[in-house]
Amino acid sequence: MTIEDLEGTFTVMGSNQNDSEHTYEGTLSLSVDSDKRIQATWLIHSEQEQFGSGFFKDNILVVNFYYLGEADKKFKGVVVYRCLTPDILDGFWSEKHGDPSFLGAERCFRIKANNEMLE
Repeated sequence: MTIEDLEGTFTVMGSNQNDSEHTYEGTLSLSVDSDKRIQATWLIHSEQEQFGSGFFKDNILVVNFYYLGEADKKFKGVVVYRCLTPDILDGFWSEKHGDPSFLGAERCFRIKANNEMLE
């Protein structure tokens, strides 16, 4: 698998770092820049944008991300995806000031042209 194989849009399903009972859904868009780095944009619950950049090696994708919370406070973290196939990413994440006793979890499925997930 190459980094270019990951370009595209994915449906995201996840659970938060400090509350595995609270789940979320959204989309993840991945592109590759001229330096062969991943550029990522998440849209969670159709309202919260998150942005990140990262790198890919041995079917592992690592992305440092950030988003603006209440009062435009910037939150930062890192997500690590095991790329099971170019269409399925299995990940975990942590925010800088989140509860270090827990990790968030995400699973991403590529969206086909007709808006169906690949499984």
